[in-house]
Amino acid sequence: MEIERKYLVTAPPPDYSSHPFHVIEQAYLCTEPVVRIRKEDSSFYLTYKSKGLLVREEYNLPLSSKAYDHLLPKADGIVLTKRRYLIPIEGTDLTIELDVFSGTYQGLILAEVEFKTKEEAERFTPPSWFGRDVTFSGEYQNSRLALGTAQ
Repeated sequence: MEIERKYLVTAPPPDYSSHPFHVIEQAYLCTEPVVRIRKEDSSFYLTYKSKGLLVREEYNLPLSSKAYDHLLPKADGIVLTKRRYLIPIEGTDLTIELDVFSGTYQGLILAEVEFKTKEEAERFTPPSWFGRDVTFSGEYQNSRLALGTAQ
């Protein structure tokens, strides 16, 4: 189960790039339901996500690099590229996943925070540098970005 809030960020903290990060490339084989392939650093995954905005089912299966390379040309739309910075939220066990996009979406920055429960997500007060909460609009879901239908 994935429970997360998502925010549009226009002014990230100046030290964000000092945090650990992953280099991510991902593409979508299907958007209803969401079937995604992802290269994260040197690991590869196939992911299924159910419908939903705040809460949805998510299953990750490992892929080989050969399988990823085979599936990538079959993907629809835009291949998304980004760096995901991992920023701990002081005084909590939560981590901000700050996605700084490159390629087609150069300049787009989104922050996601994952939670253990829906209630925890609903009570969350974001840091002051977070921008607009886009969790419930769905407009910045990566599957929509890949199809060019976001925003």
